[in-house]
Amino acid sequence: MKWASALSEHPSLETAIDECVSSLREQLGEVQPDLAVVFASSHHHSNYEAVPQLIGQALSGGSGAPLVLGCSGGGIIGNGQEVEQSPAFSITAASLPDVTVTPFHLASDALPDLDAGPTSWEDLLGVSPSHAPQFVVLADPFSFPVQNLILGMDFAFAGSAKIGGLASGAQQQGGNALFLGNRVHRSGAVGVALHGNITIDTVVAQGCRPIGQPMRITQSRRNLLEALDGETPLNVLRGLYPTLTERDQGLMQHSLFLGVVMDEFIDEPQQGDFLIRNVMGMDDRSGSLAIGEMLKEGQLVQFHLRDADTSAQDLAAVLERYAGDNRENEVQGALLFSCLGRGQYLYGRPNHDTELFRDKVGPVPLGGFFCNGEIGPVSGTTFLHGYTSSFGIFRPRM
Repeated sequence: MKWASALSEHPSLETAIDECVSSLREQLGEVQPDLAVVFASSHHHSNYEAVPQLIGQALSGGSGAPLVLGCSGGGIIGNGQEVEQSPAFSITAASLPDVTVTPFHLASDALPDLDAGPTSWEDLLGVSPSHAPQFVVLADPFSFPVQNLILGMDFAFAGSAKIGGLASGAQQQGGNALFLGNRVHRSGAVGVALHGNITIDTVVAQGCRPIGQPMRITQSRRNLLEALDGETPLNVLRGLYPTLTERDQGLMQHSLFLGVVMDEFIDEPQQGDFLIRNVMGMDDRSGSLAIGEMLKEGQLVQFHLRDADTSAQDLAAVLERYAGDNRENEVQGALLFSCLGRGQYLYGRPNHDTELFRDKVGPVPLGGFFCNGEIGPVSGTTFLHGYTSSFGIFRPRM
């Protein structure tokens, strides 16, 4: 297995692809890639239809052209660099011996009912759980129910990694592009199932840090949080507020989130064990909070705050945790699916997350894009996130 990643900021699509391919050839040598993951900024929107053909021609070799997978993005990541609000194109290519790559395109009306059996999902995606497939999924946010897809994939492929993001760069349906093989789709979802000698490790950084203490939900109704350890959530927050620094008191007023521990067997949660969800509103009369997630009584939760410093600390913590647990693994390549609200908008400078990844994990070929939503697991269950950096880290299974 060998990976390489390249980025071009040239405004001409053909020149950008030529520059990327030239860099990839230098990195790969005589090795022919089997998969090319491509991301194009919206500056290239008038030429989206030409992308698969140009990639196929430029990267074809004795064994044919690589499978093209990718989408449009509001910001592009390649060769460990982040480019936002200006023309950019990236290709992250991989030679995958002893790996089967199964592509799929899904229309929004093609998904099985959520009460359908696992074989319906296996037929849809063209793979069996016995293959231990690993998935990369890209979807259009305007036309595709990605939450339903994630639920079905977790049901049918519980032990498989799923990573990806929602295409970005357009403001309305039909404006984004999804690349698969030699075709460009303007709706639905595309992806690949990878099985054989490959594993995708996932690292999801949700950009928050906890405040206060973990508490149990003692009363809830759908997404309405009504009691924590017998107290109204608003009373809990009123008691917590005076214990915070002045800076955190300010953050509580506009950057407050709830972290939900999704694994019921975790009693002492660490960073990375929480699913972070928005506090969408509060009722002064009842003291309850509306949360952007369905809640269950008995769940362990903790309030969280988010800002640039917090986000940096969270990412450093989860990457250090990954690196510490995987020192013996031969990481070959990585994809980063980062929220449009991160990057320069959050940190005030480019390349924050990619530089931190390089510092903690190493000089691994890294591509990706800034998404309208990020797909990644928390405690073994896959979710659609916001404000998140979701990494898929590729290495041989054996």
